[in-house]
Amino acid sequence: MQTNFTLAQLADPDTREAEKILRACVHCGFCTATCPTFVLLGDELDSPRGRIYLIKDMLENDRAASPKVVKHIDRCLSCLSCMTTCPSGVHYMHLVDHGRRHIEETYRRPLPERLLRRLLAEVLPRPLVFRLALIGAGLARPFAKHMPGRLKGMLAMAPKTLPTPSPMDRPQTFPAEGARRARVALMTGCAQQVLAPEINEATIRLLTRHGVEVVVAKGGGCCGALVHHMGQEAPALSAARRNVDAWIREAEGEGLDAVIINASGCGTTVKDYGFMLREDPAYAEKASRIAGLTQDVTEFLHDLGLRAPARATGQRLTYHSACSMQHGQQIRKQPKALLEAAGFQVAEPLEGHLCCGSAGTYNLLQPELATRLRDRKVSNLERTRPQAIASGNIGCLTQIAGATEVPVVHSAALLDWATGGPLPAALEGQPGFEAGDGEPGLGLAPEVAAE
Repeated sequence: MQTNFTLAQLADPDTREAEKILRACVHCGFCTATCPTFVLLGDELDSPRGRIYLIKDMLENDRAASPKVVKHIDRCLSCLSCMTTCPSGVHYMHLVDHGRRHIEETYRRPLPERLLRRLLAEVLPRPLVFRLALIGAGLARPFAKHMPGRLKGMLAMAPKTLPTPSPMDRPQTFPAEGARRARVALMTGCAQQVLAPEINEATIRLLTRHGVEVVVAKGGGCCGALVHHMGQEAPALSAARRNVDAWIREAEGEGLDAVIINASGCGTTVKDYGFMLREDPAYAEKASRIAGLTQDVTEFLHDLGLRAPARATGQRLTYHSACSMQHGQQIRKQPKALLEAAGFQVAEPLEGHLCCGSAGTYNLLQPELATRLRDRKVSNLERTRPQAIASGNIGCLTQIAGATEVPVVHSAALLDWATGGPLPAALEGQPGFEAGDGEPGLGLAPEVAAE
């Protein structure tokens, strides 16, 4: 794609990067076939190619974002399916992130939307504040029918009961069982530790059982993705710096073999810290080092090798690959291989490349499109007739569970149970899943573990 940026414009590092991305695009349109919003709406401007044109025009002309541009960029899920499809290697993620920053800097949204975005940015990344907000939502639920549309939808999505905070999310070190094979830092996240603290607990049990020492580093917290994808760059970079500081202290102290993420939306962002902080001389090298250490828990465990299951498995699972897992991180084989190695029968749904509609805050900011995508996803998942649905991202787990009676469980919790941990709460009373020990199964074959 031909571009017409001035030398003055190209002096800005973000604009230089945008021009490089734009020049890689060859207008082929392959991205339209796998874009969820284009599949739903059939509007060229709701495809990656259409959004690329809108961002190009806005940036080249130093133009403030218009309502039309905002409408179509806001509808983008950042699912990154287009990056998997693109034959030219267009880094759409960095381009749309730049477009969102430009919108945030140049466009004044209507007051209700500004207030909603401010609320999400202040509440979701802070576990204590988020917990208090959910308690308040529970009290307000009886009055939901009198609330405005989006607020009504948010109240409907709030869980009816909240798990108690987990003491395992506090800064501490969990020793490996037996001989130590590795030492890792676990990112405990923000919304996940409020909505489903059992995921971090299962991850810690699973890793320590496999000879991995796990540290929850002091100072770590939200990865910054939620505000980053709303174009709010300053708080996103602040979150990135806090995490880099926390994990570098561990890496330079007793050493780290990996930074483990069990929410793939966070993993995509943390793996991008090197790019996000590339212009910060105090953090560029450290951020790149942390990004290079970062692995999804299934990515790490697949390389480490799974121990023989301690229970009888064989249950039918359908694996939902989160967009941030399969497109953002290009992790496709490892989660399914681990579940199969644990003895589960694993299926994948039709249209597995399409987003479920969660996408961070998307289901709160674009509820109509998110609901259509969720219902389409659930329909495809249920056609496989699973006993449980597995996934590796808290947003997807919450989104899908809101529309199906099939239990939806994190992959790490299933692997934890199969190798000796407790039965996940979502599976209690489900046929075929027993809390007691069963016959040991077969572990991950060495040749699979080494792939």
